[in-house]
Amino acid sequence: MKYEEPLFRPPAEAESLIFQVAFGCPHNSCKFCGMYKTVNYRLRSETEVLTEIAEAGRRFPQTTRIFLADGDVMALPFERLKIYLEALNAAFPHLCRINVYANGSSILGKSVPELEMLRRWKLNTLYMGLESGSQEVLDLFGKRERVEEMIAAVTVAQNVGFRCSVMILIGLGGQSLREKHIRQTASALNRMQPVLLSALRFISIPGLALPAGYVPVTEFQAVEELRGILELLELNRTVFRANHTSNPIPLAGRFPHDKADLCHELSLQLASGKLDENGPGAVPLFL
Repeated sequence: MKYEEPLFRPPAEAESLIFQVAFGCPHNSCKFCGMYKTVNYRLRSETEVLTEIAEAGRRFPQTTRIFLADGDVMALPFERLKIYLEALNAAFPHLCRINVYANGSSILGKSVPELEMLRRWKLNTLYMGLESGSQEVLDLFGKRERVEEMIAAVTVAQNVGFRCSVMILIGLGGQSLREKHIRQTASALNRMQPVLLSALRFISIPGLALPAGYVPVTEFQAVEELRGILELLELNRTVFRANHTSNPIPLAGRFPHDKADLCHELSLQLASGKLDENGPGAVPLFL
């Protein structure tokens, strides 16, 4: 397929066929995110995308998974999404699912009947960044979403059959908002009950303009914070992952079954003396 760099996709979409239906992110104001800062947001030509879909259908007819890029594809107008999904279903006879990045506001921007129609056309997993359940933390970093909207969006989407994969950022509250970040993030997740939950550690990268006075947490505090969130979670049926390279300790499990084991593993690591209590620890080469 024809791509314009940079192209981002969730780790779980490594084996998916990707169509870039827009360039960049329609929001692009979050100070914690460097993904699309060099890209001016714009939709691709509908004709060009449909031509690519038809060509790919001839070349890769056995395709079962598709990811539509770039950021917040759910924000596309319903009619344009409808055209693309219908074309994908027609071009790929073995298609099982189509996945996208989404925001709470873009999910709520579609009516329930529209969401039901998108789901029938095999739109399946919506990747949404909650980042923090603290509105104060989100406002500090320029994320224009409201926590209450994101909770409502996940609830509505999962009620019509979507799988919502929600991401949180460990350490985003820094030193001053740690407790609010822990407590309110767990509270928001308990209300959402996401099918999938991923935890990444916030690590500042060159070029990000952090809020004035922001002091990051240490590696030890990040692990402590993750344990604090997990201890407060009351999830009924959630697959949990914290295996991104940003995390000092890779974790995976299911809630509620594995909650105690996950917390115990984090407690062992905190008692090991191996975590940096004065800085971020070893920072991965690639995030």
